[in-house]
Amino acid sequence: MIDTSKIIIVGDRVLIKPEESASKTNSGLYLPPGVHEKEKVQGGYVIKVGPGYPMGVPVEDDEPWKERKPIKYFPLQAREGDYAVFLRKEAVEVEIDGEKLVVVPQAAILILYRDEDLLA
Repeated sequence: MIDTSKIIIVGDRVLIKPEESASKTNSGLYLPPGVHEKEKVQGGYVIKVGPGYPMGVPVEDDEPWKERKPIKYFPLQAREGDYAVFLRKEAVEVEIDGEKLVVVPQAAILILYRDEDLLA
């Protein structure tokens, strides 16, 4: 299992552990490795999500002694543990602790499946 405490996801990005693609069809035919890369969508489990979309804060550079307000974020729909179906072409593959993961912007996620019973 990946230690996510040291991972910070930026903005509207989501870290997903993609499901392994089957190497053979239901009828028993083995597929060449290049077939999986041509698929348009893929599924996987959300590992960690970013803070969301930043909401604008007025710039007050004319008075530098004022305390700056913290940036507020509009939260994402995705939550840790959700199953996500996403556009493969938008995903960026990364490897953390020997595991292959993908970083996907929330706009590339087509469907989220949340099983509340698993989280309780």
